[in-house]
Amino acid sequence: MLLAKDIHHGGVSGGATATGGELDVLTARLSSDSIPVHPMGIKPLGNQYFASGPTARQSLGSLGRLPDEMILQILEYLDTHSLRVTGFTCRFLYAFCQLDELWKALFLDSQPLAWKGSWRNTHLNAPAGWQTRIDCTNVFSDVLHRPFACTHADLGKYSLSIPEANQINRFERLSYDDFAQNWSSVPFILTDYIQRWPVCSDWSIQELNRRYPNVAFRAEAVDWPFSIYHEYMSNNDDESPLYLFDRWFAEKMNLQIGHNTDAAYWPPECFGPDLFELLGEERPAHRWLIIGPERSGSTFHKDPNGTSAWNAVLEGSKYWIMFPPTAQVPGVYVSKDGSEVTSPLSIAEWLLEFHAEARAVAGCVEGICKAGEILHVPSGWWHLVVNLEAGIALTQNFVPKSHLIDVLSFLKDKPDQVTGFKKDIESPYDLFVERLRARYPELLDGSFCELERKIQSKKRKWEEAVGNKNDIGKDASGFSFGFGDEDEEEIP
Repeated sequence: MLLAKDIHHGGVSGGATATGGELDVLTARLSSDSIPVHPMGIKPLGNQYFASGPTARQSLGSLGRLPDEMILQILEYLDTHSLRVTGFTCRFLYAFCQLDELWKALFLDSQPLAWKGSWRNTHLNAPAGWQTRIDCTNVFSDVLHRPFACTHADLGKYSLSIPEANQINRFERLSYDDFAQNWSSVPFILTDYIQRWPVCSDWSIQELNRRYPNVAFRAEAVDWPFSIYHEYMSNNDDESPLYLFDRWFAEKMNLQIGHNTDAAYWPPECFGPDLFELLGEERPAHRWLIIGPERSGSTFHKDPNGTSAWNAVLEGSKYWIMFPPTAQVPGVYVSKDGSEVTSPLSIAEWLLEFHAEARAVAGCVEGICKAGEILHVPSGWWHLVVNLEAGIALTQNFVPKSHLIDVLSFLKDKPDQVTGFKKDIESPYDLFVERLRARYPELLDGSFCELERKIQSKKRKWEEAVGNKNDIGKDASGFSFGFGDEDEEEIP
């Protein structure tokens, strides 16, 4: 870790590596960045091996037997009063009890009158900009220093020097026929389409704050008036800033969407009919207003219910890195049924630790979607998105005819993972099939035939694999060695 300058107690600049653990590896990854001095003087764990004098951890007593990670978990159970008084027991615990993520968790059930620059100050109604004056320069902890380091790492550099083979295709416009025949399963960016939307010229972050200061929008776990979220955007040091992601924005802002005269915007025609429109008022959540400061975004995920999506940037710019449905994304671990995804806690952690490796994965594509551009996310594709600057975007999930099979399969085979439908809809699959049967019977029958062909193909591959094993067992006269079908992803 490179510190902007050293402060006493023996801290050194340079990448001193501590013993054991993923945090030490992450610290080493950060060594190419110039990280400023922590405002409390906290240093990475490795720096203690060059320190002179006692360290703050030595005052922990019996708690000193516990690793920092376990101490943090214990503190997560404390209420506001307990967390405050625990911080005054010793310098080491004082440093831990200042960690803003602990105060964020305590805050979530309350509503602020104003943002005070940090979760702790806001929750305790402390003066804006208040900071501790207690010297913690003899506190050495990766658990405490890592969030600060990730917050100040330059994420923009990961969007630079994209290999030519990885670059997302860019077009001015695209016809529906071209999309359906060639591009429905591939990410791409359209550079000359949304300029005709009224919101493209009317909206900016400042203008939204002027028009809708008292309208409450959903930002992850909180519902804040936009004026407070605007303050938060301009003044926070969060490793993973809150991302405004509101599904009811059209109703809250009294917007018309579609091709009528007063429409604020409309879905691009090149994607063709959205088959989920057949569900009318019963369709699942499908469109969102997205606003966030620099560094905000979303970690790796697939869009819900097997749908495709488009994401239009009205202000700012976004870096996207994407992988095909069957890709093994470095640092992302998926349960067998796909219901659980485990990845690093923040975008910064993933970029610092896995970005270089991920670029070499087959099928990886990357690109920057700028203001006035719109990006297509195909069904089932993994993607991570980070704002390179503060910005506004609109996004919508949809079901193109070319991916109807994917959505039908998802609704039928993974009912426990289906999201966004009203609770009184017992079977989204049956509802969707019923509406398709009434409007597109031939398309539905063709999709069922294609699904049956895929099922039979999987069965044949399984039978061939099992048959080959049985043949090997029966042939006692010699030795046979071979690989199964390379496309193991399709074997149930």
